[in-house]
Amino acid sequence: MGSFSIADLEIGINSKPYFIAEIGSNFDGSLSRAKDLIYLAKESGAQAAKFQHYTANTLVSNLGFKGLGAQLGHQKKWSGSVFDVYESASLNSDWTAELCEECKKNDIHFMTSPYSLELVDLVDKYVPAFKIGSGDITWPDIIKAISKKNKPVLLATGASFLDDVIRAVNIVQMHNNKIVLMQCNTNYIADKSNYNFQNLRVLELYKLLFPDVVIGLSDHTQGDTAVLGAYALGARVFEKHFTDDVSRSGPDHQFAITPKGFKEMVNKTLDLELLMGLPNKIIESNELETSIVQRRSIYAARDINPGEVLVESDFVYLRPSPAGTIPPYLNGLLMGRKVKIALPKGKAITWEDIN
Repeated sequence: MGSFSIADLEIGINSKPYFIAEIGSNFDGSLSRAKDLIYLAKESGAQAAKFQHYTANTLVSNLGFKGLGAQLGHQKKWSGSVFDVYESASLNSDWTAELCEECKKNDIHFMTSPYSLELVDLVDKYVPAFKIGSGDITWPDIIKAISKKNKPVLLATGASFLDDVIRAVNIVQMHNNKIVLMQCNTNYIADKSNYNFQNLRVLELYKLLFPDVVIGLSDHTQGDTAVLGAYALGARVFEKHFTDDVSRSGPDHQFAITPKGFKEMVNKTLDLELLMGLPNKIIESNELETSIVQRRSIYAARDINPGEVLVESDFVYLRPSPAGTIPPYLNGLLMGRKVKIALPKGKAITWEDIN
């Protein structure tokens, strides 16, 4: 798998996990609240605080959504029209510099998903990497524009077919090899029944098809189980929607994770990092003593006199197995050999005991 840096942090299979607190619209129209959430994201262990740059006019068609006849998916619960909700939830782009500075003060990366070509240019000087949301995976123009900025590209792949993913990755790779390819399911209803649709093993497919990318997970499920599973499969970048109160009104709060849950997720993943270790099967230093007391060696099954020739019935296989004793799988090398000294029943046989 590939590796590269997002600002000052190395990203890759042998690097620390990188956590993105997706604040999204959970600042609820308040700049001060946005700053508070940046602070909480840092305190919760996130490496990046992420927003979304869009305007309702450049993101959705009011007429188009009304033409659907009804609001679909998680939007069914929205009290206003889709257009109105996006309009009220959008981030004031004039805040960008101030939010970026707030992130610097808190030693956390500022990140965002720009949802128009103009906004790609606007945020470029503020972000160390770009996130492309799943909904734009079929829009080549914005993928190309972001890729040409020559910064790491985090590409979410929710609600897409493999052909969509391959096409998007190919576009990025024409200009940029710093890719985080993120498995995602874009059902935002916070219900455990959604576990059936997460397909974390798609990450295995991504590793096979795209060996030079870093893989990640943009997760909308409850809790941290999906993140832990994805880490075990090789993901190293993780994005979760972030709020301080899931009961607040707004489009993103109900399926977000709180600071307490986020911190627990980070700590569990770091514990899992220790547990995963390296693909090198050895007796570890903390097992050396137990390897002695739990393994078996070859012991004398009876009193054996000097000069006797050893046969299979002379052996019994018992614990412990201290240094210098002979493991059972080497018993064939002992048979037919003469003993030098008297071997009392129950004594471990050593190479020094035989001719």
